[in-house]
Amino acid sequence: MMILPTGSTDPKNKFSSIAQAFLQRKGLPFTNVLSPESIQKAFLDENGMFGQQDLFSTQIVLWAFLAQTLRDGKGAACSQAVADIATYRVQTGRRPPSGDTGDYCRARAKLDLPALRRLAVDSARQLETATEPSWLWKGLHAKLVDGFTFTMQDTPTNQEQFPQLTSQAPDVGFPIARACVVLSLATASVCDAAFGPYEGKETGEAALLREILDAFDENDVVVFDRCYCSFLMLALLAQRGLHVCARLHQRRSSDLRRGRRLGPGDHLITWTRPARPPWMPQEQYEKIPETLTLREVRFDVTVSGRRTETLTVVTTLTDPDDYSPKDIAELYGFRWNVELDIRQIKQTLGLDHLRCKSPEMIRREVWVTLLAYNLIRKVIATAAAVHDKQPRRLGFALACQTVLSSWMLLSTGSCRDARGLCRMALAQIAANEVGNRPGRIEPRVLKRRRHRYPLMQRSRRKLREELQTT
Repeated sequence: MMILPTGSTDPKNKFSSIAQAFLQRKGLPFTNVLSPESIQKAFLDENGMFGQQDLFSTQIVLWAFLAQTLRDGKGAACSQAVADIATYRVQTGRRPPSGDTGDYCRARAKLDLPALRRLAVDSARQLETATEPSWLWKGLHAKLVDGFTFTMQDTPTNQEQFPQLTSQAPDVGFPIARACVVLSLATASVCDAAFGPYEGKETGEAALLREILDAFDENDVVVFDRCYCSFLMLALLAQRGLHVCARLHQRRSSDLRRGRRLGPGDHLITWTRPARPPWMPQEQYEKIPETLTLREVRFDVTVSGRRTETLTVVTTLTDPDDYSPKDIAELYGFRWNVELDIRQIKQTLGLDHLRCKSPEMIRREVWVTLLAYNLIRKVIATAAAVHDKQPRRLGFALACQTVLSSWMLLSTGSCRDARGLCRMALAQIAANEVGNRPGRIEPRVLKRRRHRYPLMQRSRRKLREELQTT
């Protein structure tokens, strides 16, 4: 039976307001995920605490920054964050700040970047550790990998570190970055992420994935698309005791007549180590095995009304008794979930185009957004555990709205019935199951156009000069 005491988190811990905002109540599952103590320890370990006696302290700035990332439109503006801080301080009997956003923006720039990344990564790891066994795939923790891009404000410093596409004219495009994320299949939380410039040497998704291999634990099964499927990537993962399930790269041929046959469309093959690439040190290359024994499974994907597609999947799960071809096909089919998760991060949390104007703040905005995303996933996992549901079947946008609706009440401790509010919130989230609509097809067109202005193809300065001369 769920026990929800009405008492608040330890008031001596100054980060309790953040935990309260995300329904942190004793007796609920996953209460150890980003507790007030763990937040405080992360900043203390990184020497990132500041302004404890000021209006804009570490805890209040982080609290407001998280609220910004969960909102959209005008609610994500810094002026709204300052208004939230003023309301919070009045409700807790303290002096509010002025309406000027400058002090808040300068305080936000003091948030320690390693501490923010640590909090995001630790929250996902703690959530994965406490995952319900029924959420796993055949007892294994599956991790999904994929990449995406995002743009940011067009400032000289952003352009310097994240240049716009070379195919675009100067002053016309936006700075763009490429990111690679590792997400949990069970909880949909972001285990780790890496991002950098969109173009240039070692800026591809595979290079970014090599930066975050520590996101995987031994015996995890890694699922990714064919752009990551190379001998060296599979060997690096195998050295860490990981399993892999990936679509065969388009440049590598497949011949079912070779190797050891396990069944129809199912056989064992041997890959040979390629020449050492420039990015790999000689010492590391010598530790790579000369051959890899892999399992290759070919199956058809049939969708009503569409042409049947044949997929070839490579995996290190070589035992056909434990993992049938149908199991392998099912596991690779789960890869599509990472596309949906990234869409939630980009569209619902606004990571498709960032607001900050310097690379340092862009990095902070990314990690605070991923931290907020993981905390929402923690709330969803709590609702799923309490109501015996699967986390991935529960809607993300409604969970964000539910948390925001109780944000100020729970943070300030002014809620009359915190226990009842938590129960109602978890019930609403659990009741909002996402529909399972296989084979759904929608055209990629817009009915309502935002405006009829043409796209900018020359710099704004040149366009102004033309207007002044006419």
